[in-house]
Amino acid sequence: MAANLTPQYLKAQEAYRRAATADEELKWLEVMYKEIPKHKASEKMQSDLKTKISLAKKAVEGEKKAAANKSQPGVSIPRQGAGTCIILGGPNAGKSRLLAALTRATPEVAPYPYTTRTPLPGMMAWEDAVVQLIDTPPITDDLFEPYMQGLIRGADVALLMVDLGSDDGIEQCQCVLNRLKETKTRLARESYLDEGDVGLSFTQCLLVPNKVDLPEAADRLAMLHEFVSLDFAEFAVSAEQGTGIEELRTAIYKSLDVVRVYSKLPKAKEPDMEKPFTVRRGRTVLDVAEQIHKDLATNFKFARVWGHGVHDGTPVKGDHVVHDRDIVEIHA
Repeated sequence: MAANLTPQYLKAQEAYRRAATADEELKWLEVMYKEIPKHKASEKMQSDLKTKISLAKKAVEGEKKAAANKSQPGVSIPRQGAGTCIILGGPNAGKSRLLAALTRATPEVAPYPYTTRTPLPGMMAWEDAVVQLIDTPPITDDLFEPYMQGLIRGADVALLMVDLGSDDGIEQCQCVLNRLKETKTRLARESYLDEGDVGLSFTQCLLVPNKVDLPEAADRLAMLHEFVSLDFAEFAVSAEQGTGIEELRTAIYKSLDVVRVYSKLPKAKEPDMEKPFTVRRGRTVLDVAEQIHKDLATNFKFARVWGHGVHDGTPVKGDHVVHDRDIVEIHA
């Protein structure tokens, strides 16, 4: 018998996977428990959720005690744009250079390691949409900032950069993977939750070998493939020279699996085609309304849609699935 999970449950589950703190985990676990259909087919899921909620409550208390004993606050970067992409790697892998190549951000870029000491966000344009990119301090055997696990889990996609300009690049890449294996946050080809291990979350990752323009890069790339077990989509670049940057830009946006939706006011002749709203593929008109303004979703009556699979201006209910470049006119 199927559990028949509701859209509200699935949205809460997605938010839980991205939760950066124990408090956020607890919040979304409680929403999941509230929204899960209560019948025999979901009894085991209900039991598992109760266990996770109990563990999350203990983790919240642990975080509160830890926060009271430490002098430095954690790092929290508000989500913006169509999604969030975090840049990871060892020292001198080119993370800051890549951020500068893909966005208008101006991080300190230098030919020596440990230039980046704190996370730095920037906004990457893709056509008329924008994606949030976050540069981060390097991960090494001796350095793994405590807040990094939350930032990685909270991201929609991670870029794992490999320095092809150094004999140490492959070892540094393996070090990043090893440090993450010590946590409940890992990298994978797709984002998902491990239902068999409470709290274990996987963030979608793209492998980005950098400095591909250097003469020794091809040999080091071949060694990377031979000695490091990786199952990520790969995009080799030169952040310095611009090689492969546009292909990577498109891959980052596509990995978010979102659609762009344009809004039109009921009394307006033309829609606003400058700044689209973005929602996960498969989401509905009601999800768009909620993103525009919560009151629109609360008082939603119907919408008119111009776009995929409908006649222009067709009236639809809130559960109508939107497609890329649809235009919606919401009535409340």
